[in-house]
Amino acid sequence: MKIYVVQPGDTVDAIADFFQVPVQTLIYDNQLVAPYELAIGQSLLIGDILTDPDPGQETPLRNPLFSFGYAYPFISPWVLEQTLPFLSALHVFSYGFTQEGILIPPPQDDRWMIDLAASYDVLPVLTLTPLGADGLFDNRLITSVVQNSFYKETLIQQLILTLEQKKYGGVDVDFEYIPASDRDAFTDFLSDLAAALHPLGYRLSVALAPKTSAEQTGLLYEGKDYAAIGAIADSVLLMTYEWGYKYGPNMAIAPLNKVRQVVEYAVSEISPEKICLGIPNYGYDWPLPFVKDITAAVTIGNVEAVRIAIRHSAVIRFDETAQSPFFHYLTLENIRHEVWFEDVRSILEKFRLIRTFGLGGAGYWQLMRWWRANWLLLQDRFQIVRLSDSLSEFSDEY
Repeated sequence: MKIYVVQPGDTVDAIADFFQVPVQTLIYDNQLVAPYELAIGQSLLIGDILTDPDPGQETPLRNPLFSFGYAYPFISPWVLEQTLPFLSALHVFSYGFTQEGILIPPPQDDRWMIDLAASYDVLPVLTLTPLGADGLFDNRLITSVVQNSFYKETLIQQLILTLEQKKYGGVDVDFEYIPASDRDAFTDFLSDLAAALHPLGYRLSVALAPKTSAEQTGLLYEGKDYAAIGAIADSVLLMTYEWGYKYGPNMAIAPLNKVRQVVEYAVSEISPEKICLGIPNYGYDWPLPFVKDITAAVTIGNVEAVRIAIRHSAVIRFDETAQSPFFHYLTLENIRHEVWFEDVRSILEKFRLIRTFGLGGAGYWQLMRWWRANWLLLQDRFQIVRLSDSLSEFSDEY
């Protein structure tokens, strides 16, 4: 597969003819919409090339990759069915808990997702997040459970019971904003949870805030001991996104230079094969000028971002440092907007980073929006680990 960046005057027919690919394949792979207009600077994934390969073309990467993503139970069944062939695991978001360690299931039924994942040879994973009965995030729940041995044991036993009843294959712990005073207690909780899960054949994964050093200060970072967690968990997710965020300044969501810094630190503390790189499946649209505590971006899909550019005749540019696409446009009300998102160019650079550092996987936040070109590129570059493969490796280790 190749990537082509749209130039002035290009048409879908002309591009398909130049690369000698079926025009319908080009349209389908890139989710183009009739009348198939293009944006200058838009990147297109070119597959099924009929000519002889270019001797200088990069050889597709086929390293084994543990691929997963997060999804809410209200995901479109069609979107999930389209995505599952490209996944090793499906992380169902999200189970919460009370201060006493009583597990709170998501408000929507999740059994259909578990059954569907299993039918595609994909490991269903229960995601545990400090959500209270009101459905809101509350990091005080973390303190209550990890600092109380009875509440901790209650939560662990309820997790195991749910795994058995619903046929989940493991637990993903996604705790954020852990107080520094809970750091060691949180590590102990993970150790106890792993000790309970592993003899029963269940996996444990942990989401990690994107640290760049052991001494990094801040509520996102101080409560997580990379080295200790990496030794306990079967895998970890580096949450390498949200530099540009809904209430933050307009910038790349996952700038490659920043992502690389996190990976460089992570591999110094954790075995690379246990590390999964976090990849954002979304973009942000900011009204300008950005005003702190006032401006809020709108979350958009990566396919949607290109359609916005086409609608406003915007030129998509590519930041070489962040290795991320962006563009500006004006509304009818004369309000200037700035959009940052991901395209196949930025995703390819993240895939190259995975290979450079020998990382074991990629984890997507999140799967609610269908982005065909991303998954086709992933499949082209990696050999996706399947459920049967991951379980056999797991049983060998334990």
